[in-house]
Amino acid sequence: MSATPAPVLSLLLIPAAYLAGSLSTAILLSRLWGLPDPRQAGSGNPGATNVLRLAGRRAAAWVLLGDLLKGLAPVLAARALGAGEAVTAAVGVAAFLGHLYPLWFGFRGGKGVATSLGVLFGWSWPVALGALGLWLTVAALTRYSSLAALCAAAAAPLLMVAAEGPGLLAGATLLLSAWLAWRHRGNVRRLLAGTEGRIGEREPAGRG
Repeated sequence: MSATPAPVLSLLLIPAAYLAGSLSTAILLSRLWGLPDPRQAGSGNPGATNVLRLAGRRAAAWVLLGDLLKGLAPVLAARALGAGEAVTAAVGVAAFLGHLYPLWFGFRGGKGVATSLGVLFGWSWPVALGALGLWLTVAALTRYSSLAALCAAAAAPLLMVAAEGPGLLAGATLLLSAWLAWRHRGNVRRLLAGTEGRIGEREPAGRG
């Protein structure tokens, strides 16, 4: 087993995770490939769903992978260094918040679905698989990415309690789920109004 890292190193893992989360895959790849800035086109959200609408499946797949890895990698690094549950939970939350409020891009980030899934894979892969399975099911049945994300977010804390028991990871999962739901409040209004765009459809500019 890895030795528990020194307190200073443990504390450094948290801001490092935030900085990693601040690397917006959608914006960086769009710049690299000469694609429209996802903050200025489509829904205005720098995430995989908007990139899918703007640039197609290949670009969206790379964004999805990058956003997932920047949630997963900091948690795995914390575990590899022997960090305790409190630090491991904090590292995951920090990576998630980095995606939502990225330092490198004016604190204007995405909604955190893929990054939160990466964090969950680092915390407990059975929970992540359960949340992913629910997302895929709802998305396939409704073609609403936002609804699928909200359903997966609602289930994730319950899955974490079932898999890991009540504790810090369950509390951190609840925090991620609540924040993710808040970031989707505009989508909720459009779902209720029947105007939410479906997966693969193009949306008018300015939707969040």
